[in-house]
Amino acid sequence: MGENEDPEQQRMFEEHCPGIDPKRARFPCCIVWTPLPVISWLLPFVGHLGICREDGVILDFAGPNFVCVDNFTFGAVTRYIQINKDKDCSLFPYPSAFESKDQYDLDSSGRHPITWDYALRKGTEGFQHYSYSLFTCNCHSFVANNLNRLGFQSGGWNVVNLAAFIFLKGQWVSTGAMVRSYLPFLIVCGMGLLLGGFPFVIFMAFFAILLIGWFLLATYCFKDLIQL
Repeated sequence: MGENEDPEQQRMFEEHCPGIDPKRARFPCCIVWTPLPVISWLLPFVGHLGICREDGVILDFAGPNFVCVDNFTFGAVTRYIQINKDKDCSLFPYPSAFESKDQYDLDSSGRHPITWDYALRKGTEGFQHYSYSLFTCNCHSFVANNLNRLGFQSGGWNVVNLAAFIFLKGQWVSTGAMVRSYLPFLIVCGMGLLLGGFPFVIFMAFFAILLIGWFLLATYCFKDLIQL
């Protein structure tokens, strides 16, 4: 958010979203979203996802064998969903796994302590060995994998229901963030209609159907195509 941020809006953040600080890019236990260049200009519901540690640091699968830490790849967060890890996740009541290296030791029963941060660490370690592909293994795969590790709402997350979840339930960081997300799409549509007319509408519809159709088929009909 910019320097002219409304103080009342910031106060509401502090009351309803404990620990969230958009200025410092801190979103504890959140799924975060930002638009992608070009693709989001054509399909505004498509964007880049990350998931945050308990201290609010963002993790996102940004490229082959690379999970970016504390530097959201495509810019500032514009939408987020904060998760109640105690209520909605299947976790053991251990402290944050990122607090110290000792937290990675086995517990008294010989098991690794399953915490929010420990689950994210294991997900990060796995995706550091994955190749990146927009169509088969992307940022949505990374977040869905971690949500399933966390047992969020009993698991079963994939790239399709995760995209729908953030689109329908995601909260905007600010009005300015919403404008920044949708303004390029509105400009592209306006110019396309002005210069291209009905063929532009056909192109947009074909592009949307092709992209959505691929992920629906790859997720629900050919389940081995998309890596989670």
